Amino acid sequence: MFWRGVWGYLPANIVTGVTGFLGLVVFTRLLHPDDYGRYALAFSVMTLSHVAVFTWLEAAMARFWAAERGQALKDHFHSLYRATLTLAAVFVPVAAAVILALPVDGPLKAAIAAGVLGAPLRCLNKLAQERFRASGEVARAATVDIVTAVAGLAIGVGFALAGAGGAAPLLGLTLAPLLTLPFVLPTEWRRGLGGRYLRDRLGAYAGYGYPIAAALALSLVLASTDRFLLAAFLDEAAVGAYHAAYSLSNRTLDVMFIWLGSAGAPALVMALERSGRKGLQVAAREQASTFLLLALPSAAGLALVARPLAEIMIGDELRVATASVTPLIALSALMAGLTTYYFGQAFTLARNTRRLFAAMAIPAVSNIVLNLFLIPLFGLIGAALATVLSYALGLAATLVLGRRVLALPIPWRALLSCGLATGVMAVAVLTLPSPGGWAELILKAGVGAGVYALAALAFDAGGVRRLARSRLSRAVEQPA
Repeated sequence: MFWRGVWGYLPANIVTGVTGFLGLVVFTRLLHPDDYGRYALAFSVMTLSHVAVFTWLEAAMARFWAAERGQALKDHFHSLYRATLTLAAVFVPVAAAVILALPVDGPLKAAIAAGVLGAPLRCLNKLAQERFRASGEVARAATVDIVTAVAGLAIGVGFALAGAGGAAPLLGLTLAPLLTLPFVLPTEWRRGLGGRYLRDRLGAYAGYGYPIAAALALSLVLASTDRFLLAAFLDEAAVGAYHAAYSLSNRTLDVMFIWLGSAGAPALVMALERSGRKGLQVAAREQASTFLLLALPSAAGLALVARPLAEIMIGDELRVATASVTPLIALSALMAGLTTYYFGQAFTLARNTRRLFAAMAIPAVSNIVLNLFLIPLFGLIGAALATVLSYALGLAATLVLGRRVLALPIPWRALLSCGLATGVMAVAVLTLPSPGGWAELILKAGVGAGVYALAALAFDAGGVRRLARSRLSRAVEQPA
């Protein structure tokens, strides 16, 4: 199931990755640095509000679908969708009133409203996607991803050209689900027909999902506290530069982790439910090795090409500051991805999500303290250093606490072999000239990818030889 999902979600993740980069290129040029900073702040508020109200429903759909059958499955759908609509009816007017009362300038208030008020639409879209992923309907889940990503960018660019400022990208995120919901929502809603609204079941879902939501909220605090403190200590233009660096590096790795996680999380749930802990260990070790095989060179590569990448993708007013912090953000993104998409799965698989909240509280609190100390001393670099140190604490806390509820394997051999191959790649890239721009990016990316591929095969990094033989044999066996 894992590899079927990996290859099935690949086109969608290529599209979402490309649209993410295009959005970075376009919006850092179409929007004034202050407007881009407002967008960054509003995006953080939008995400936090969504997580606080709706994410527990999405988590319950993802985790409990595989264990339900017959009438219980109808009750599952009916309870989740009715709860979603009830929360939406309360959320929208309350959120609108709070936004109107916020003591911020008009453009920032408009950007926050553009993102926050679309949360119910995004939740309905996400519920359908989580069901598709849980049931292995890869093509349908991927199609929803592709349509919302492309439409969100196109709509956002249109509003930016029309002068919507920092609200433009968020209007794209809010309106894009309207293109997919008419095609997926009726079918999903019918799955709950004949079902019952069971408060006890929703209570169990909330007990499982709210700690996940709280942990995600802490993750968002960890990822966004620096923006608010940069705005307080410096200005909104500094927030824009930092967010651009974060998008450049974190977005690249996040797309990869989301791609692998979209296939991996349902596969781990299925392995545990159908094959027990022994089957889970086999599936988890394979996934962890694959994560390391792809994530280590990606993070190192981003750090090595930070300057030419910023020159190409970031507007003139933001690119120097962006390039300076990109390597540190790439390191933090690597640790965040391994924490969220692999080691953090121990809590959801064991349905012990309260410890997940505890694991995330440690880096979230430390991030606030470190930012308060480091930003006044080092500015943008201080914020990036605080992020790296906080994610390192988060990874350590998740490892320690996660092993107490469900010990997922640590593939030490894959870590060593992938690390060696990445080191060889880094040495090769550092010896190359640095002409800047496209020439430097193409040269270093091409040489780096080639050297890593050869080194990975030489060291059998992450079991890549077995994977290559498996894919080759399947290709040979397929009829012409």
